Amino acid sequence: MHVIDYTIFIVYMLAMLGVGYYFYKKNTTAEDFYVSGRNMNSWHIGLSVVATDVGGGFSIGLGGLGFSMGLSGSWMLFTGLLGAWLSAVFLIPKISQLGHQHKFFTFPQIFNHFYSSKVALLAGVISAIGYIGFTSSQVLAGAKLASATIPQLNVQTALIIMGLIAVVYTAIGGLKAVIYTDTIQWIILICGLVFIGIPLAYHAVGGYEAIQNALPSNYLSLTHISGYQILNWSITIIPIWFVGMTLYQRIYASKNEKEAKKAWFIAGFFEWPIMAFMGVILGLLAKVAANQGLFFGISDAASMDSEMGLPVLLATILPVGLMGLMLSSYFSAILSTADSCLMAASGNIVTDIIGKFFKSKLTHQKELQMSQIVTLLVGIFAIVLASQMQNVLELMLYSYAFMVSGLFVPVIGALFWKKSHSIAAFWSMVLGGSTTLFLILTKNKLPLGIQLSQNLDANAYGISLSALVFVTLSLYHSTKNKKTTWNSK
Repeated sequence: MHVIDYTIFIVYMLAMLGVGYYFYKKNTTAEDFYVSGRNMNSWHIGLSVVATDVGGGFSIGLGGLGFSMGLSGSWMLFTGLLGAWLSAVFLIPKISQLGHQHKFFTFPQIFNHFYSSKVALLAGVISAIGYIGFTSSQVLAGAKLASATIPQLNVQTALIIMGLIAVVYTAIGGLKAVIYTDTIQWIILICGLVFIGIPLAYHAVGGYEAIQNALPSNYLSLTHISGYQILNWSITIIPIWFVGMTLYQRIYASKNEKEAKKAWFIAGFFEWPIMAFMGVILGLLAKVAANQGLFFGISDAASMDSEMGLPVLLATILPVGLMGLMLSSYFSAILSTADSCLMAASGNIVTDIIGKFFKSKLTHQKELQMSQIVTLLVGIFAIVLASQMQNVLELMLYSYAFMVSGLFVPVIGALFWKKSHSIAAFWSMVLGGSTTLFLILTKNKLPLGIQLSQNLDANAYGISLSALVFVTLSLYHSTKNKKTTWNSK
């Protein structure tokens, strides 16, 4: 990279820290820090949602899918569109009203409202663990991008630099800083992809005919994908729209239900087709460039880490100045997700875990200070965790799966089934989440050497068991309560 590119990139990073410092001066309470004073409009919220959901993990991850399977990888984000619009229709009308009425900050507070404090505490633990993992995936995405485009920088050093920038401005600025920087970052990313990345990459590889000659025909097809793959993406990604702490924070931060629903429709549209195809097309072009031998020092495209294809492509084709702009674009995507996930994990720990024991003893100022300190500490831990992982998309989907399998069934039951019971919610969360985690670690293998189908994601089994336990225990306790009431009469 040229000194001009470094200058552009450093100025951008300093600007993000400046936004965090500006809102640091504006925040006076935990409500300002976590839900932006509950007065944000639909466009800021909508762009923040899509920036968070299609941030670094999906940007680098989508590039990896485009590199390894072509245009069919775009279907992953079609499930994001479905999730966004389904939650806009079914979830927001209920959650927006509750959030504003009871001044909720977090997702697990919904469990406290419908079930019990014990269930809410468990939900807070599950959500915090999931979002720490998700934050780590975004920091890892930034490190991969930085190490591929800056030869003097290794992945571990990049992890520390990128992680600290995201952690510091999030810890001092809170959700309003996150939402405003997300809006800026997403606009920068779109402009970078549309006006710099895709046109220059397309020209560098020689146009459409060269693309056809360099790739198998299935790379340019939308049907080169199995039904199992779409099902696995669906059961992992669609439910996250009903249990994602980052999303609940933005529902609470919206002015009203109408603004929140509009924001979700905006987010869904930008996820698919816009971001989906931009991401996989750049990954596909990286595959073409690798097959053509355009990457210095890489002779075998098949041996490349698929998620490194896109960063290496950018480092190869972009001229001085544009490299700095494009690098800033991708770091924008990464930071926009990392900061939101960090806020979510911090909110869970402060409000749903620590707050169970100390909240009544804290002044507004002390609560705000605790929120900032916890955000900083969680961010540092996420950086350490990221240093132990290799694959961005894998870490991200594991974090998704763990949260979804534990939390999806109980929240649907709370909102839409009157027979839902707190004991059923607790055990469905424990067994659903732990089952998925166990199967992920053992690659779908049960004790006694029993092997479950590799076609189905571990999350499918976790959600199924969670639903079975939830329904069975809810019906049992509902029947038991009726008998008790009858006998007392």
